[in-house]
Amino acid sequence: SGFIGTNLVEQFRAAGEVVCNFDILPPRDPGHSSLWKKVDLRDRKQLIDAVHAFHPEMIVHCAARTDLNEQKNLDGYRANIDGICHLIEAVRGLGSVERTIFFSSQLVCRLDYRPTDMDDYLPGTLYGRSKVLGEKIVKTCGEFNTTWTIVRPTSLWGPWFDIPYRTFFNTIRRGMYVHPKGVQTLKQWGYVGNTVHQIGRLLEAPREAVRGRIFYMADYEPVELREFADKVQEALGARKIPQIAYGLLKAAGIGGDVLQRVGWSAPPLTSFRLGNIIMNEIQDLRPLEDVVGPLPFSIEDGIRATVQWLNQH
Repeated sequence: SGFIGTNLVEQFRAAGEVVCNFDILPPRDPGHSSLWKKVDLRDRKQLIDAVHAFHPEMIVHCAARTDLNEQKNLDGYRANIDGICHLIEAVRGLGSVERTIFFSSQLVCRLDYRPTDMDDYLPGTLYGRSKVLGEKIVKTCGEFNTTWTIVRPTSLWGPWFDIPYRTFFNTIRRGMYVHPKGVQTLKQWGYVGNTVHQIGRLLEAPREAVRGRIFYMADYEPVELREFADKVQEALGARKIPQIAYGLLKAAGIGGDVLQRVGWSAPPLTSFRLGNIIMNEIQDLRPLEDVVGPLPFSIEDGIRATVQWLNQH
């Protein structure tokens, strides 16, 4: 029922596939209500019963708690750990599931760290740790009657999105976004229309091309943040984006840290958020491109579709 799931359900529904969406929350798109079954993947029996009743051929598992707010322990992310165990048990009890795709995250490693291989982990958050554990569960569970693949999406945006990238678009719309002056940042982001195309291609690719593999997932070409924001500004018809000296933004980020410590959960800027803005996000997308091939949408296509969706919602 979330951002990626909503777009996946629509893609498969439009293609005439028989689709069922298991989620504890109702669909974001009311038009998908008839395809939804309320299931809590933390409830082992409920999930197993639901999967067996639907008897799927393909499963795309993207249900998770995805915020970074948990600071104490992993208990808040049990859905990301226990949920995978329960799903594997459900698949193991069926003979019908040909393919299973598990969504992980690029945050299994800090953004400033380049892993040597897909078994090299260095998470910087509890959320990232929960995704590491989820990957390890899949990789060490042995055979369970399916061809499995893990994908690590980077930062995805598009229709039906939410915080933080919907906030990014809306901040530009309101004329409140500013560029750090003189800072050039490359981001390996992904338009969700391309993401669901990639998932569809992975589900139909030859088994030997995807079996037991892990792929980073985004658009193949990185975007320069200032250029991307300017394209969004033009599509929204918003005022031109001003540039502010990095030193002033750094001071504002420190001020946001103070506000956060005294109880404001979401100040406009924090040091953490500023660090993410100026940090390059580059992943190796060549393995995914080799399997999936060209993408159907350009950056400009995605921005137009997203702005149209924002205007309608």
